[in-house]
Amino acid sequence: MATVEQCLYCFEFLAAQLEGRPHMVLFEIEESWAEYPKGSEGDSEDEADEPDANKAGAPGASMPSASLATLSFALSSSKPASAVSSNPSTPSSSSSRPRTSTSTSTSTTPPEIAFTPVGQSQRSAQSQPITASPLFVTWNKISPTSQTRSLRGCIGTFEPQPLASGLSAYALTSALQDTRFNPITLRELPALEVSVTLLTDFEPCSHALDWELGVHGIKISFYERHRRYSATYLPDVAVEQGWSKEETMESLMQKAGWSGRKAWREVAELKVVRYQGRKESVEYEEFKRWREWVEGRKK
Repeated sequence: MATVEQCLYCFEFLAAQLEGRPHMVLFEIEESWAEYPKGSEGDSEDEADEPDANKAGAPGASMPSASLATLSFALSSSKPASAVSSNPSTPSSSSSRPRTSTSTSTSTTPPEIAFTPVGQSQRSAQSQPITASPLFVTWNKISPTSQTRSLRGCIGTFEPQPLASGLSAYALTSALQDTRFNPITLRELPALEVSVTLLTDFEPCSHALDWELGVHGIKISFYERHRRYSATYLPDVAVEQGWSKEETMESLMQKAGWSGRKAWREVAELKVVRYQGRKESVEYEEFKRWREWVEGRKK
């Protein structure tokens, strides 16, 4: 499953980019978190799994392997190819538009087969840490008065990524290059929460409703008039929106960009793939306390 350290790494990479300073690498964060006094007063508990209140991220993008140095790109650099969103209030994540490298399109079709990264369960994760996985990075803004969360950026990929390069790339891409939002600024950091979702257990569904609410994320795809439509929601989206399975499918059709009269039950050759997502979240205050502790050790 995703870890607190991976969330801290996303915050660290984004903060370093915005502050113009060197960043810590993933293994350094993992080592420091093991020594960090998590039980001290004011620290939040490790492994806290707080669901997003509103929306979640979604599929499909391929990121070429690169060193950490090359991944520290400027704001004007291009997104990973086929990056998409799973926000239910926005247009299609992978629609009939020409394939481009934007946050609402896809240039590659994720494999319609089961993929299980190393360490998919908590038990195996302890003995065989995850080194690569399909992943999504979601940024939410937390209201200081109501503590409600609103989506601030979310982009990810169905293709397995090395975690060090994949998390850093998508942390920046989702924060700075999600075309639905303005880029996150330095002054916004204190109000943010980051969530990392690692995707596991991809399975083709035997029929359109062969999945469980709150357990599975789903991806639909179909061809109509020689055009391909595709969209996805992560496992927590339908529950957070209060949708039934049928309503989720209807929303996915709209999200895919389909505006025809046919409902999802009537579309020919509709393919549905279910998957699971193992998520962890960290708020900025936790990142700040940990970062101050790290700096204090250097003095």
